[in-house]
Amino acid sequence: MMELLFTAFITFFTVIDPIGTIPVFIAVTASASADNKKKMARKAAITAAGVLVFFIVLGELVLNAIDIPVSTFQIAGGIVLFLFALSMIFGESKPEEELSHIDQKDDKAIFPLAMPSLASPGAILAAILLTENTKFSLVEQSLTALMMLVVIFIAWILMALSAKIFKYIGTSGAAIISRVMGLILSAVAIDNILEGFTVYFGI
Repeated sequence: MMELLFTAFITFFTVIDPIGTIPVFIAVTASASADNKKKMARKAAITAAGVLVFFIVLGELVLNAIDIPVSTFQIAGGIVLFLFALSMIFGESKPEEELSHIDQKDDKAIFPLAMPSLASPGAILAAILLTENTKFSLVEQSLTALMMLVVIFIAWILMALSAKIFKYIGTSGAAIISRVMGLILSAVAIDNILEGFTVYFGI
C-alpha cells in the first residue's frame, strides 16, 4: 500500500510539476492584486482537480466504450509520457514553454494555469493509468485520487507563496527542477510501456 501511495505521489508530482508552475503563475498574475492572485490560485487548483478527478472516474469507461484495451492505452500512454518527458529534458522546460502561452485571455486561471500547466496531458494520462479498474481496487483508486489531490494542494500552496519562492530559485532554478522531473517521468513512462506489453502479449 505504501508503495502504491509513493508511486502515485511521485508520478503526479512529476507530471503536474507544482514547482514548474510557479514562474507561470507569477507571469500570469503580474498585474493582479494580492486578493486576485489568491482567487486565481484557488480557481486554478479547483479546476485542475476537477478535470483530473473526471478522468480518474470516467477515463477507463470512455476507453471501454470505444473498445480500446487498457493495456493498449497503457502502451500508447507510456510512449506519450516518454515523449513528454523528453520534451521536459531536452526541449523547453515547463516554465519556458508555458510562459509562451500567456496572452490577453480573460480567465488565465483556466488557461494556462489549470490547463495545461496543472492538468497537463501527462497528468490526465497518469490519472487513467494509475486507476485501472481491473488492476486496482476501489480503495487503491481512492488513495491514488487522494495523492493527486495532495499534489494539487501543494501546487496551490506554492502558487500562494510563489513570489517568495521564485525570489530564491528564479527561472533557471525552476527549469532545472523541471528537467529533473522529466528524467523521473521518463523512467515511469518506460515502466508503463513494458507493463503494457507484458499484459497485452500475456508474457
